[in-house]
Amino acid sequence: MMQSRRIDPLLRRAQETEDAVARELAERQQALSAHESRLEELRGYMEEYANSQMAATSPAQLANRRAFLDRLDSALQQQLQNVDRSRANVDIQRDRLLLASRDKQVLEQLAASYRVQEHQVIERRQQREMDDLGARRSRLAMLAAQEEDGNA
Repeated sequence: MMQSRRIDPLLRRAQETEDAVARELAERQQALSAHESRLEELRGYMEEYANSQMAATSPAQLANRRAFLDRLDSALQQQLQNVDRSRANVDIQRDRLLLASRDKQVLEQLAASYRVQEHQVIERRQQREMDDLGARRSRLAMLAAQEEDGNA
């Protein structure tokens, strides 16, 4: 059996792996985008709320406002961590895709090399067959010529 055909299942598996890793990367990029959008929303909301000129009429209202800003700031910090974690996940998956692509490329190059070798073997075999055929025809022609000379 030809070596290049034995690599074909490995190539298909490498392609499937690369495709799966690429899909996972796309999902992680979407998650990162969603986290970044949420972060921007929180930043905008915090800025808007912090800059609003709400008249606090009592110490209780001031305390409530401060507590709300603290909760908002805490949510903002949590979202920053989510973005950082999500960005790290994207980077990890991007590296996995790079490795999967390289693995597939190595197999493709190996299969191509095998196909070239197999093609060369076939060409040499065909050339030998043509040479043998030519040698047989030449011998037959010589024998025929000798026979004619002998009959003459």
